[in-house]
Amino acid sequence: VEEVIVVGLNNSTSDDRLIEAIAGRLDHAQGIEKCWTPERLKSFMERMGVSDEVAEKRLNGLTQMEGGELTGIIAVLSDDGIKNRAATVSAVKSELSYCRIQDQDVCLTGTPVVVTELDRLGSRTSNRKFFILTLIISLGLLHYSIGHWGMAFAILGLTLWGINVTVAIIHLCGGETNFILGALPVMVMIFTLSVAIHFLSYYQSARDERAADPLGTALKQSWKPCFLSTLTTLVGLFSLNISEIMPVIQFGYAAGLGSVVAMVVGQGFTPALVIIWPECGMRGARHEKTFHHIAAGVVKRSKGVLVLTSVLLFVTFIGLMQLSSDINPVEFLPASGRVRQDLAKVDQHLTSIDSVEAVVTIEDRSLPFMEKLQKVRQIEKKIASHPDVRHTMSLASFFPEEMPESTFSVMRILKQAQSSRGGRSEFLSNGDQMWRISARINAPNGDAKRKVLNELEELTRGEPIAYTGVTPLLEYAQRKIFTGFWESMTGAFLVITILMTLSLRSLRAGLIAMIPNVVPIWFVFGIIGFMGTQVDISMMMTGSIALGISVDCTFHFMVWYRQNRKAGKTSAQSAEIALQHCGEPMLDSTIVGSVGMLALGLSNFAPTARFGYVMSALMIASLYGEVVLLPALLCIGRKKTDNSQKPEETDGSRTHEIHGTSVHVTGKVA
Repeated sequence: VEEVIVVGLNNSTSDDRLIEAIAGRLDHAQGIEKCWTPERLKSFMERMGVSDEVAEKRLNGLTQMEGGELTGIIAVLSDDGIKNRAATVSAVKSELSYCRIQDQDVCLTGTPVVVTELDRLGSRTSNRKFFILTLIISLGLLHYSIGHWGMAFAILGLTLWGINVTVAIIHLCGGETNFILGALPVMVMIFTLSVAIHFLSYYQSARDERAADPLGTALKQSWKPCFLSTLTTLVGLFSLNISEIMPVIQFGYAAGLGSVVAMVVGQGFTPALVIIWPECGMRGARHEKTFHHIAAGVVKRSKGVLVLTSVLLFVTFIGLMQLSSDINPVEFLPASGRVRQDLAKVDQHLTSIDSVEAVVTIEDRSLPFMEKLQKVRQIEKKIASHPDVRHTMSLASFFPEEMPESTFSVMRILKQAQSSRGGRSEFLSNGDQMWRISARINAPNGDAKRKVLNELEELTRGEPIAYTGVTPLLEYAQRKIFTGFWESMTGAFLVITILMTLSLRSLRAGLIAMIPNVVPIWFVFGIIGFMGTQVDISMMMTGSIALGISVDCTFHFMVWYRQNRKAGKTSAQSAEIALQHCGEPMLDSTIVGSVGMLALGLSNFAPTARFGYVMSALMIASLYGEVVLLPALLCIGRKKTDNSQKPEETDGSRTHEIHGTSVHVTGKVA
């Protein structure tokens, strides 16, 4: 796909000599293969026998526009320029500065300019202030949870070290930084803090139970659920590889690496901090009574919880059916930013950067060149007849409507055309079998692009033509975003369910444990569908990532639940004890994670902000699944069984459960 940079110069401050001088400088700029100006194109057409009047008409909507304020220079990128767009855009800006062109007198746009700006906005440098804000908020929440500034600072320091290790490994492996990876540091931070908080919770429980070696006990109890939660997070992230969109695949691998580093740092180095500050664990049971009341209420009203959840599922299902996808890179740019403003001005006064490339294949090699040219010209006229096509150009655009009758004269003209292009024709390939028609279109959003493309395909049905270029690629990516969202979610769900089942050694328990992790995702995306918000490239990743993260809390909850079930407790008692133990770290880790993600919403880069908003909403919604829905599901089918298994109480004998300890009381019934 050809990539160009459009340089729009104000007519009031530029003339033909200045335009040619700038083009001459750009011809030799890094990453630029050639430049076209109105005068160069008209001169070339005139040598081919095209009249000046016709040439002016053919250039209208490309390098000039009737009544427009700009005159355009089209800078075509070389292969090296496409590989390093940022350097090419920088070189073009340097040449404009050398020519003393003021910023207000020039507009710069095109795919390379937009992509370079997206990468800049999504870079770590641009997001640094939001990341610092996230760190400050996380530090405050850590101190609130732990109650010790030294431990809070130390854990945050380990988190920063883990982030730098992740980034260093990515660079050592030759990974490229793109706008999607801008959220990676916050992801690694959340993974690390979650592991550290859960470990400190196990350590605090061991201290409360007066274990002989609380640190060793915490390590023994925490490694398995932390390992399994990291494994499921990896599954959620690697499921993004189902997508065919390269930045999404790269994010999956990079964040997967980050989750492993977070596991090593959180589980491996937090114990070292505990050795330094052995009195530090999670603060006392601040919300133990709260979680006790929640557990008791959920157990008592488990059927009501399930009915309410079912109603919400049905309502949000309607929203899910209204979900649609969109990928319009221009929408990712800040509305007040220079790049977006330049693009809008060029679109209004010169040409559109949205393009469709139509490749016409003529298989009959015996067909005379003249007939092939006329065939392409007829197809080009069909494409140009579409109301949303602003300009078309092909090899036929450089030839007069009436060609010489002499084949020799035609070949001489063609040879001259190829010579003028340095022996290469951008509009002709594979001899004279493949002809390219470039069409500039009006398509403000993804739906409009899809509509124009579908109508062009219908308009040229039966012709030997294939459509490619920026617009078809974006339309294809848009479809892949939607299908990739469901495919990655399904893949992550199936694999995590298998892991959960194997871990719990029960298919029933594995399926029950997965329901609270899927329901919050269903709720959030159902609401997104109701709001009419379209799923973009950043939002499509959140579902499978959130699924992998939320299972973290499920593993910790199920470890304590099954431990108490094996000790002879009823389902209700086991759920209550598990929630009393896990509720605090689940709440703390979710608050730290969701607030950290919410800070990304302050970014002026739309994908980063949307990713932060949706991830924060998913993490908050997961609390409902873990704290309310999971205990209700575990108790709903067990009540009768539990009642039938209770030993008969005689002589007023009864057993009380106090904070997980059975106390047997005997007395006469009056």
